[in-house]
Amino acid sequence: MSTGPKPQTIGAVERAADVLNAFTELDGATAGVTELSDRLGLSKAVVHRILASLRARGFIDLDEQTRRYSLGPASLALGLTYLQQIDVRDAARSVLRDLSEQTNETATLSIRRGDVRMYVDQVTPAREVKMTVQLGHPYPLHAGASSKAFLAHLSAAHVDEYLAGPLEALGENTITDPVLLRLDLGEIRKRGYAASFGERQEGAASIAAPVSDHENDTVAVISVCGPVERFRDEVGAIAPVLLEATRELSRKLGWEG
Repeated sequence: MSTGPKPQTIGAVERAADVLNAFTELDGATAGVTELSDRLGLSKAVVHRILASLRARGFIDLDEQTRRYSLGPASLALGLTYLQQIDVRDAARSVLRDLSEQTNETATLSIRRGDVRMYVDQVTPAREVKMTVQLGHPYPLHAGASSKAFLAHLSAAHVDEYLAGPLEALGENTITDPVLLRLDLGEIRKRGYAASFGERQEGAASIAAPVSDHENDTVAVISVCGPVERFRDEVGAIAPVLLEATRELSRKLGWEG
């Protein structure tokens, strides 16, 4: 007799995971039952049952007045546990702090998972107008400086495969032409860093460079970002400081280049 999980149990777990993942893809931090139902292609009754179960276990919170849901403390605990397991994040903390102090802009750290990357840490400057990023949100590899810094250092076969797929425009300056993007990736490899002006987010600019480990693999990307109108004039001064920061972190991880 089989003692494995029943198909309906697996299906319920998968749907609950889909609901939780949906909160990482929303424009805002909250969602209603109808919004989640439309996004996931599930009935409102099913979505409501899943939310109720997740809420009972602390993974989801409900605002009783607006009837909108958000991630709960148990979700935060899982996310923090995951981040604590990323050794590069611990090693990068002092590097990010120094980089932000030297540039007076926001310094970020990203990691890649398959064909997406996500911010896992940031240090912001002590100034009124500054950029902040959303930690843990997945972004495609063709839009924005941090994403392109990863894409430029993947294998040729992986780059070819990625460029053969759809290239969604996230901002008005996102490069969606594979030929132009391939040329940009070549420039990134040549100068050592990627640049973005309104590619991922309107009004935001950044430069980013890869971090290598002891096997010379790109394991993370560090970026410096700020408002476009201020950042354009800062790139020349920030680039060498950024590259020295990525070399410092790479050496911490065993890189000997």
